Amino acid sequence: MKTQPTKLTEAAVTPEAVYLNRRQYLKASALGLGAAAFSGASQSADDGQLSDPAPLWMKTQLNESTASPFSTNEALTPYEYVTGYNNFYEFGTDKSDPEKYGQGFEPHPWSVMVSGAAEKTGTFDLEDVLKGLSVEERIYRLRCVEAWSMVIPWLGVPLSSILARYRPLSRAKYVVFETVYRPEQMPGQRAFFNAIDYPYIEVLRIDEAMHPLTLMAVGLYGRSLPNQNGAPLRLVVPWKYGFKSIKSIQKISFVEQRPKTTWERANPREYGFFANVNPKVSHPRWSQAEERRLPGSLFSANRIPTKMFNGYANEVASLYQGLDLSVYY
Repeated sequence: MKTQPTKLTEAAVTPEAVYLNRRQYLKASALGLGAAAFSGASQSADDGQLSDPAPLWMKTQLNESTASPFSTNEALTPYEYVTGYNNFYEFGTDKSDPEKYGQGFEPHPWSVMVSGAAEKTGTFDLEDVLKGLSVEERIYRLRCVEAWSMVIPWLGVPLSSILARYRPLSRAKYVVFETVYRPEQMPGQRAFFNAIDYPYIEVLRIDEAMHPLTLMAVGLYGRSLPNQNGAPLRLVVPWKYGFKSIKSIQKISFVEQRPKTTWERANPREYGFFANVNPKVSHPRWSQAEERRLPGSLFSANRIPTKMFNGYANEVASLYQGLDLSVYY
């Protein structure tokens, strides 16, 4: 697998204010986080938005994060866009709803139920799920199926490191993820008319789940995940459309047969199982050949060409050899 390490130097490391005085982070000489990317983000960090309610053990783990060679050196999307422009229907369907209505959500304490074809199953406290694993800072492109995109500095651990702890059996062909169901804290789940059924379910093939690029994110921009971004645990699969990156995960199952995902059940014509970013396959209602990189404006939409597999073709194209990607979309 070919990787494209970032080429930025220590001189371009993000200002300390953005990363909450994370001394471990600033000591590293090859971190590759560009200060030039943060002119807007730095300001939002200074506005006091980054107070972090995470427990001490999580803050400690985040503060010890290291740089990842998988990071892109593209300009970051400012913090206020990353946290204020979201799809998280559990809190509402407008882009501003997750930030507005997610404040009453309680992501701590948290546990994860692991079941299915694995040697080790049960319910585990989040601290035990993450204990001893090294957190990495990974700057990934995020491409939404709605044809907008961001560049986000995630904090997380390789999903493979978590799944390996539960020793999946050879018959496990898929990994199923399920979002927490808390209608008392998530107003979208208790709405009378819902676009989708809850709880939200996503699925990866086992080889996709174990791929080095697949990340279980626990933070962004130097702090734990805000509620609207999927606190405390969300999937990040950077070569797939964003709806595959399920948020607020509370259940993980290893299975032999693939269940349908939430969006497959809701609208299989528009939301295929693989959801690989593909500029050659249009959404039924719009082209995917271009994307709107946020932030933009009325006079400058900031449109850029969409890349196959969201720019990660060198790393992941081999997973789909022999598949007709216009059929298996």
